[in-house]
Amino acid sequence: MFEKPILVINGIGFGLSVALSMLRHSLSFRLKLLLHSLSSSSSRSSSSTSEKPLNIVVVGASIAGYTAARTIAQYLLPNSPYRVVVVEPRDHFHFTWVLPRFCVAEGHEHKAFIPYGGYLPAGSLEADGGKVAWIRDRVARVERDAVTLEGGASGERIPYAFLVVATGSGAADSLPSRVPAGDKADGLELLRQMQRRIKEAKDLVVVGGGAAGVELATDAKSKYPEKKVTLVHSRAAVMHRFGPRLQAAALDGCKELGIEVITGDRVVGEDKEKGVAVLKSGREIVCDFLVRHLPPIMMIRHTKLTVPKVNCTGQRPDSKLIAQLSPSSISESGHILTKPTLQLQDDSLPNIYACGDVSETNTTHPNSRSAMRQAMVCAYNVISGTEGKKPKDTYEPHWLDGVIKLTLGLDKSVANVGNGKTEFLFPAKEKDEALMAAGAWHKLGAKPYEDDGSFLSKINAKI
Repeated sequence: MFEKPILVINGIGFGLSVALSMLRHSLSFRLKLLLHSLSSSSSRSSSSTSEKPLNIVVVGASIAGYTAARTIAQYLLPNSPYRVVVVEPRDHFHFTWVLPRFCVAEGHEHKAFIPYGGYLPAGSLEADGGKVAWIRDRVARVERDAVTLEGGASGERIPYAFLVVATGSGAADSLPSRVPAGDKADGLELLRQMQRRIKEAKDLVVVGGGAAGVELATDAKSKYPEKKVTLVHSRAAVMHRFGPRLQAAALDGCKELGIEVITGDRVVGEDKEKGVAVLKSGREIVCDFLVRHLPPIMMIRHTKLTVPKVNCTGQRPDSKLIAQLSPSSISESGHILTKPTLQLQDDSLPNIYACGDVSETNTTHPNSRSAMRQAMVCAYNVISGTEGKKPKDTYEPHWLDGVIKLTLGLDKSVANVGNGKTEFLFPAKEKDEALMAAGAWHKLGAKPYEDDGSFLSKINAKI
């Protein structure tokens, strides 16, 4: 009887606690900035500009890494000997939430690639006189005091005082969950290829009944009602990680559009000569485009059976850099084991933090909200470390982070809020085919949908 009111009160309390924490840090920094300005003349006379800055390296600039870099840069005092060094291989931020939609709906694909830079504090790039160096590259190796880049003949070695690992998950995955391309131009072409394949298909089989699979299947059937669309999921229910009400809403949304949903079975291959997808049960489904993914080591190779690499079945954390440095810091699921402060559990590496999808935080439904909260915890603790203080901010997962909005066709969606015991559903009509792309651009400091390439002209090839 009181479950829902209690849930609402708990959610409001959580929101207030997050807001108060941000306010506390903001006021503390403003006080430090005031004291700095009052003593700026003496600081200038006693400081040396010839010494090399101490590096705070952030590996990865999806939403967790990008937020960590932004927050650290925001809270570094002008006279701080530290700078932020971001290492990110992609030339644009990938807004992954819209990818299933943009695999189907044409003409919006450019909206998934948001220019970097606008989310950082104004003037914070080194090219503008600030304290953020941005390197477009990948980290090949992490050592106890330095990272080595892949680029160049042997790779540049960058020493660090603090390291934030935000490498995410699904780095080896593909559409509709991830864009396996570092260049925007290549990503646009991959999305357009997917659009053409789906448009030309008559019998589409989608493997994986999580959010990406459900959204792609319902969008495809909504846009092309004449197609035969089949959704195959190995579990007993689609959206099985969520509560029964969302599971039922997703299933009803599929069936209302005329999608055949097969649960408790899995696709084991595709016989292209016969034009069928083959299920583990032995059943064959007519198919001229199969949307699925398996990691390369699990790819089925046979004279007639092949499995295309297209992702609807979830992602694995990209923790290999820490696995090389500290194997004991990796969980059975492949996540990086962290303390509540988001430092590695390995006590010998107190200056290394991990946040986002790669970190083991017991977050039930990881998403951008939980990743941003974790990033801010990492950032606050790194700032404490630069001031010689022990980290004290901690991350605790909360059910409100797991709010999900699931599209069920081009003009319909349902939002789900729940704590595992109590659920709220909020059905809605969708009017914007591009979903929340414009809002994401605004959030990340970019004007929809302008992309003049100015950020790319400022970033570094090396330190």
